[in-house]
Amino acid sequence: MNSYRTMIIDSHIHCGKGLTYETIIPFLKKADIEGACLFAPVEEVYDRYDLDFQDTQEWQLRRKEANQYLLEIARANQGIFPYLFVWNDFDCDELSLGYKGVKWHRHEGEPVYNYTDKRCQQLIERIVELNLPIVFEESYSNTLNFIENLAHEAIVIIPHLGWLNGGFSVLDASGIWKKETVYADSSLASSYEIKMFLRKYGSDKLLFGSDFPFSLPESELQKILSLDLSEVDQEKIVGGNILRLLGLWGCSTWNIQ
Repeated sequence: MNSYRTMIIDSHIHCGKGLTYETIIPFLKKADIEGACLFAPVEEVYDRYDLDFQDTQEWQLRRKEANQYLLEIARANQGIFPYLFVWNDFDCDELSLGYKGVKWHRHEGEPVYNYTDKRCQQLIERIVELNLPIVFEESYSNTLNFIENLAHEAIVIIPHLGWLNGGFSVLDASGIWKKETVYADSSLASSYEIKMFLRKYGSDKLLFGSDFPFSLPESELQKILSLDLSEVDQEKIVGGNILRLLGLWGCSTWNIQ
């Protein structure tokens, strides 16, 4: 059983109609994880393999259904925090439906976000107004531009300690994590990088995540628990920090249903 005073929250899990919540539950329970932040899988949001991908009404409907599936799960399960996966329609109206955060994602060589679209800036302004954290996975140049210029007031969580945002060392050298509103999650990062990050930026800036199904919650959690950290620092990383960013610090324990 979890002996921590705070909940253990996996802050990075993919979940959708092809990777259902029922599939994920046993993995969370095995690791004694009491809550999770859920993002729709990429394949339910856009065609990442089509460089000439053009958004259509069919894709917009598919994306909306994928995002709203997570809302349905959250309504039925305490401790589940749905994130809105945004794409180039930059739909501000969806933000008001109960999402707890935003997923913003693409890799090099994939279809691109239209950052010059005025709706993009309107969406960012609304995200900031609602104080929603953004899990931001993008190219290095777009990461810096987003944080320094487009969304300099937003709460940004860079996943994998920056592995897919240009690499840990490159982002570390940029000084981006010194910014008060920029955080990292630990999913798929090495123990060495986690230790270096904590030494330079402290335990208030790091969130535990697994990136399930690309890794397992139990093994990624054990990576954090095996570090020589104080109980206070561990509690911040495994749950306290994400609860604080979600405005839920001090919540009592919930159980995955």
